[in-house]
Amino acid sequence: MTTGSNWTQKRKPKNPIKFKINLNDEQKDAKAIILENPVNVLKGAAGSGKTLLAVQIALDMLFNREIEKLVITRPTVAKEDIGFLPGDLKEKMDPWLAPIYANLEMVYEKTKVEKLLSDGIIEILPFPFMRGRTLVNSCVIVDEAQNVTMNQMEMVLGRLGIGSKIIICGDTSQIDLKNKKESGLDFMNTLSARVEGVKVITLKKNHRHPIVPDILDVYREYTT
Repeated sequence: MTTGSNWTQKRKPKNPIKFKINLNDEQKDAKAIILENPVNVLKGAAGSGKTLLAVQIALDMLFNREIEKLVITRPTVAKEDIGFLPGDLKEKMDPWLAPIYANLEMVYEKTKVEKLLSDGIIEILPFPFMRGRTLVNSCVIVDEAQNVTMNQMEMVLGRLGIGSKIIICGDTSQIDLKNKKESGLDFMNTLSARVEGVKVITLKKNHRHPIVPDILDVYREYTT
């Protein structure tokens, strides 16, 4: 990849990047698939480490100069309306972006993550501002993708430029859309069956407290 940016002109690191987490076998297998394909979906229940793995992969690619930029986005869908939150756009977005910052800091040093953010090498992009962008030489992470509508999914996939990769993370059991059938996450299964280079991976191992899966199972039984 040849560009004029200072970032990409730097040499690749001589030593392996020291991340704060070690990948298990399931995550390593998923990473190998993702590195070979431009469009990827990471599915799994709460606590399966979807976003954490996506962030680790993207940072690894970034530090090895395989991409120039990491772009992370997520839809602003919740039980509350964003319009009722106080403050400017950044302050309104902070509740949705906080989990992304947390995942970045769980994977890598906080001060270095903050420097990458301030330099614009890592860009946290609110979903409404994705339209009109062409993301070149980037790794794009779409978090909470179960709350991305079909139209939004088509839009974000269309942003992918030359030299880029997208990792879509979601769990269809946690859809917050008023009409759950509008979710574009299941569409990716159809896409993967018909388009080469589109892969869907399901993570099964729980990375939170062992009680979490049991709680979620009972909740689903109670609410269906």
